[in-house]
Amino acid sequence: MQKNVLITGSARRIGAACAKLLHSDGYNVCLHYRSSGNAAVQLCAALNQIRPHSAQAVQADLLDLMALQHLANTACEIWGGIDVLVNNASSFYPTAVAEASEQQWDELLGSNLKAPFFLAKALTPSLTERQGCIVNIVDIHADRGLKGYPIYSIAKAGLVSMTKILAKELGPAVRVNAVAPGAILWPDNDLSEQAKSDILQRVSLQRTGEPIDIAKAVHFLIKNADYITGQIITVDGGRTLFC
Repeated sequence: MQKNVLITGSARRIGAACAKLLHSDGYNVCLHYRSSGNAAVQLCAALNQIRPHSAQAVQADLLDLMALQHLANTACEIWGGIDVLVNNASSFYPTAVAEASEQQWDELLGSNLKAPFFLAKALTPSLTERQGCIVNIVDIHADRGLKGYPIYSIAKAGLVSMTKILAKELGPAVRVNAVAPGAILWPDNDLSEQAKSDILQRVSLQRTGEPIDIAKAVHFLIKNADYITGQIITVDGGRTLFC
């Protein structure tokens, strides 16, 4: 049976790498995006050129539960069901405790925790029927927190916890795992060369990873991990060895 995957935030970066790798292995790919419409459409067109009718781009604001439910329904309707959900979409920016706002809390918790939960809930019937799986993209800083990013770190810690409890709640039909990236891509906001160097000094392999490194871990959990659930795979070049 043809396997179908929904990847949130899949127009760029890690999400796009996951989409390309899974598509190359024969999966149909539903490409969710919020605002990166041009990139999503271009990626969708490129994948459909390789294999017609194998990719579909769908826009949704994951902070809107009605839009989220519409995304889940649309994804299931395209090819008759969803086998895999990859919760990749994420907001990431600093929030000093003294200046943090409720809006920032709602946005960071919403994109990194609330949306993955309710999307998993919406897709549970399809995932259960098709004996599918969920892969959440978490963060190495979910464990000890990233200074200057308290709300983001709290949200990712919640997503790690959600991974483990959903593995209990949705098993045995649905496996739920996560991948925790380390230094893969520098954030869109500029970091100084000194800041980048300081980070790499605390990475055993002394280099950043690439989005494909995360995509390979996601692919493994989907394709070759039938007896793995409730687990977090860390892909950080040895960064957490120095924490």
